[in-house]
Amino acid sequence: MVKLFFLLSGENETLPYAELIAILEAENLNFSIIEKLDQVMRLEADNNCVKAVSLRSAYTRICARELFTCEANDEAITKCLNNIEFRNFINENDSFAIRVKRVRNYAEKASVMKYESKIGKLILKKTKTRVNLVRPDNIFIGILTSGKFIFGLKIAIIHPKPFGERRPKEKPFFHPSGMPSKLARSMVNLARAKRNDLLVDPFCGTGSTLIEATYIGCRTVGLDAQLKMIKGCIKNLEHFNISPEGVIHSDARKPPLAKVDCVVTDPPYGRCCSTMKSTTKRIVEETLDVFNSLLDKGNKICIASPKSIDLSIIGVRIGYKHLESHFVYVHGSLTREIAVFEKR
Repeated sequence: MVKLFFLLSGENETLPYAELIAILEAENLNFSIIEKLDQVMRLEADNNCVKAVSLRSAYTRICARELFTCEANDEAITKCLNNIEFRNFINENDSFAIRVKRVRNYAEKASVMKYESKIGKLILKKTKTRVNLVRPDNIFIGILTSGKFIFGLKIAIIHPKPFGERRPKEKPFFHPSGMPSKLARSMVNLARAKRNDLLVDPFCGTGSTLIEATYIGCRTVGLDAQLKMIKGCIKNLEHFNISPEGVIHSDARKPPLAKVDCVVTDPPYGRCCSTMKSTTKRIVEETLDVFNSLLDKGNKICIASPKSIDLSIIGVRIGYKHLESHFVYVHGSLTREIAVFEKR
């Protein structure tokens, strides 16, 4: 077990933290939370968790081994830096770079440059190394947030570019109801999906969930009641070389399935995607009810719906255990509730 910290995306107040924890739970990795700061999670964890988070996460930006955390003032930072034996972390003649980042407005821009320069000079003084700002052998990361300075050695940087390449408008088949790839990946993680699990999206639409679940090693099945969406979904899957277990033209409330490991879905809201003469609330109720019989005890379902239908209340009434909910603003008339339920 080692001390690690993770710099998280600021795109949502709760999703990045919840996704990180869900990934560690899905991978059965040992961890304990040390502290939750603004856009930073500090953990004591199995070092293998960095690989899992790097492969799976949509909202984690940096993983680093923590060397110290202190109050964000010159005296405290200098004291902690002087106590580090940097030779233990940098091989002789290796190069390094310092990257200091500030979260929101917890520090002035000038502080970033000041600490990068100060730390760089101290390392050069204490070691036989050199600075390389382009391709360094080692990168030290400092984060200024919540009145604290967290400092450590970079293990992984996660680039969001692949998710941008899979956003709805980049797919061959576009529909305005299509879910952003990052949110779809996050929902797959929140469902604690594991490699080789059979993950089902009963409203597969443009295929975002199936694509993201496949990339983390799940087997996938997509259902949709609209033939147009089925054809479009298949087109998108082929574009990304995704081979699902099946894409089926079927009503989600009458799935041709006997057993599934987890469910991740975003039912239609009736604005730009038909609810087939029903209502979103009724569709959600009936879908949650039917899949409750297809999941084993302890398995999860992650589902999105407009905040206005009180998704968490519906799930509990049907018999699920409500684990968590997160709220994602879409536009003036729509905020999604992302709820995670567990089969009792």
